[in-house]
Amino acid sequence: MVLTRGGVLIDGIAEGPLLRLVEPISFWGGVDPATSRLTDQRHPQHGVAIAGTVLALAATRGSSSSSAIMLELLARGIAPAALLLAEPDAILALGVIVGREMGYRPIPVLDVSAAEQAALPSGIVRVAPGGVVTAP
Repeated sequence: MVLTRGGVLIDGIAEGPLLRLVEPISFWGGVDPATSRLTDQRHPQHGVAIAGTVLALAATRGSSSSSAIMLELLARGIAPAALLLAEPDAILALGVIVGREMGYRPIPVLDVSAAEQAALPSGIVRVAPGGVVTAP
């Protein structure tokens, strides 16, 4: 069943449990690149691992170093399976693009509105080419 179709920033295929972050996060200082866990003490989901998830971000707190954290997550094989961004984030996407150029498995990055993210069911979701998000 098609749940939504996101704008494609980086195309690809992925599957994983949906993880909606309830508040914005900066990958720089907010995500541990060695474990993929949220390390921002003020974040309500502190300690949650993002590895292998379809990570839905209604908003981010930018840092120009977020691409470096994404690159480290890709290099260690502990990146999210896909990113669903309510607002396109060129810095995070850049980390995925650089990782792809370095030979790491790229992940899909889609532009999916906060309202569409909120409407996605909990559980496993799939991302298909062309930005199609489905449930199994």
